[in-house]
Amino acid sequence: MKSYLKMIWASGFILATGCAEQKFIGRPGVTLAEQVPLPEPSATDLVSSPRPYVLGPFDQVSVDVLGLPEFSRTVTIDRSGNISLPLVGQIAASGTTPIQLGAAVAQRLRNNHVRAPQVNVNVTQVVSQVLTVSGAVRAPGLYPVTGRMTLMRAIARAQGTSDFARENYILVFRRVDGRDVVGLYDLRAIRQGLYPDPEVFANDVVEVDESSARRIFSLALQSSGLIIAPLVAVLN
Repeated sequence: MKSYLKMIWASGFILATGCAEQKFIGRPGVTLAEQVPLPEPSATDLVSSPRPYVLGPFDQVSVDVLGLPEFSRTVTIDRSGNISLPLVGQIAASGTTPIQLGAAVAQRLRNNHVRAPQVNVNVTQVVSQVLTVSGAVRAPGLYPVTGRMTLMRAIARAQGTSDFARENYILVFRRVDGRDVVGLYDLRAIRQGLYPDPEVFANDVVEVDESSARRIFSLALQSSGLIIAPLVAVLN
């Protein structure tokens, strides 16, 4: 396949020109757009809807006990989701809100004979800029986005693809201007320099999963062919 894949607007499917006729069929309701590369999210796309902040590992919090500065300090939640405080000992912080954590700390202090403790917990450092890498990678999970992050770097953070991964079916899901979009990439083509390693952003989901890609794009490609340009679908 030597010619550039030219995408056109269609309702639920896309046609590509090349050395042979090929058809890219999307799931019902999918609109495929002539939009390469995958559009960058706007500022509002990177901000989650207002909701109580749930603490997680590596977040930093200040714990202030009114009138008892010797029990007040700033701590970082450890990998296991716990913090340690005087008279409180180790206490679970991950999965709680600051208000819930403050109430739990106050209860521990009461149990240790501190009369009517008033505890305020504030988040001082948030590890919120993360993306998800899932599917056929060696270490799927959430990874912080520090500086410029590309698709190949994100997969490298997840210790690379597994032995059973199909590297020509890499999906990047993203929310842009209130719409869900997905891009299909071929790592083999990127390594060969056929198109640039695309940038990924916080809140993106990178999925190395042949079945998901086929459900969305239903590609009919030669077994040895490369996807020589990213394919982008608008899901809603």
